[in-house]
Amino acid sequence: MKPFKRALSLSITLALGSLSLSAQAQVTLNVISGGSQNMVDYVTDYLGPLFEKQNPGVKVSVVGTGPDDAGSQKMLEKLQAQKAAGLATWDTDVIVPNQQKTGEMVQAGLLLKYRDSISTGKYAVSQSAKQALGVNVDGYVMPMFESQTALAYNPDLIKNPPASYDELRAFVAKSPKSFGYNGLKGGMSGVAFVVGWMYAYGGNPDVVQQGPYDAKAQAGWKKAFADLKAFNQQVVFTPGNAGTLDMLNRGEIAMGPVWVDMFHTWQAEGRLAPNLKLKLLSPGMPGQPYYYAIPAKAKNVELAKKFIALATSPAVQAEGIVKRFNWYPGIDANVVKSSLDAKTWNQLFVDVTPSDLAKFSKPFPLAPFFKDMREQYEVQVQN
Repeated sequence: MKPFKRALSLSITLALGSLSLSAQAQVTLNVISGGSQNMVDYVTDYLGPLFEKQNPGVKVSVVGTGPDDAGSQKMLEKLQAQKAAGLATWDTDVIVPNQQKTGEMVQAGLLLKYRDSISTGKYAVSQSAKQALGVNVDGYVMPMFESQTALAYNPDLIKNPPASYDELRAFVAKSPKSFGYNGLKGGMSGVAFVVGWMYAYGGNPDVVQQGPYDAKAQAGWKKAFADLKAFNQQVVFTPGNAGTLDMLNRGEIAMGPVWVDMFHTWQAEGRLAPNLKLKLLSPGMPGQPYYYAIPAKAKNVELAKKFIALATSPAVQAEGIVKRFNWYPGIDANVVKSSLDAKTWNQLFVDVTPSDLAKFSKPFPLAPFFKDMREQYEVQVQN
C-alpha cells in the first residue's frame, strides 16, 4: 500500500474509532427512584459511579419521584403514557418503585420479566420477591433492600423480652405504660404493629396477605380490634417513629416497635443507647421492600440487567445496603455474610437473625384489606 493510502486508511480508522468512543460516551442509563432522598443519593453517590467505573462510556442518570404511593404513582403514570403513545422504546431503563405500585405495573403490562436472566436472580428468596401485596410479581423484580419492623427494648428493664404478641399482652397487663407505639397515624412503625396484631388475632392472615380479596375474611376483625382498644388503655402513645426511639432512649418507655434500619442508624450515630436491643415478635411483623424493575420497552435492556445484577450482588448489598444504610439486604442474607465483617453482621443479625426474618417477616396486607383495616381501626379503636 502506498504511503498516502496507508495514511488515509489510518486516518479513517482513527476517525471511526473516535466516533465509536463518542457514541459510547453518549450512552445514558436512566433510573427513576421512589422513596426518600437517601435512595436517590445512594444511586448518585455510590451505585451509579461504581457502575460507570465498570462500564466506561456509560452515564447513570437518576431522578427521584418521592416516597410512598405518590412517588411510585408518578412512575406508573409515565410508563402508562408512553405505552398509550405507542412508542417503540421508552425513555426509562430502571425504576425503583414500592410494593403497591409495582403490583399495579405488573398487572398493567408495564414491566419486563427479567429476573431469571441475571446472575443474582437466584438470590431473591424472600416472599416479597414473589408477591407484592397479593400480586404475583415473581420474575419481574429484585428487591433493592428489605426494611423490617421489630420490637426495640431496654434489657436493663426487661430481662426476658416478649417473643410473641401473646407474651407482649401478658407483659403489658402486668406492667402498664411500659410499652409505647405511635398508633396508626404517627408513622409506619405503629401501622406495622397494628398489622402484626391483626395477623395474630384477626384470622385468615394468609388471605389478608396474599388474597384474593374477600370481605368474609374479616370475620375475626371486630374482636381483634376490641382487644386492641383495651390493650391501648395500658400503653403510651409516642409522637412518631422518631418519638418512639427518643422515649426508649430516655427510659420513658421500656419497649416499642421501630424500623430496624432507623434503630441501627441512631445507635451508630450515638443518638440511641448502645445497650438497647431488638426482638421480632411471633407470629410476625411486616416489613416492606423497594424493588428494582425494568420497564417493558426500556431502551437499554441489557445494560439495565447488568446494573441490577451489580446492585444485587453480595458485595454491593453488603457495602451499599447493609453498611451504608443499615437496611437488610434484598437478597438472601446468607450469601451476603461472607462480604461483611463480623462486627457488622453481629450488629444487624444477632438480635434478629436470618432465620427470624424467614419465619416472622411478613408483607403488609393486600391493598383493599389494608384500606379496610385502617378505616376500621379509626372507627373501632380510636373512637
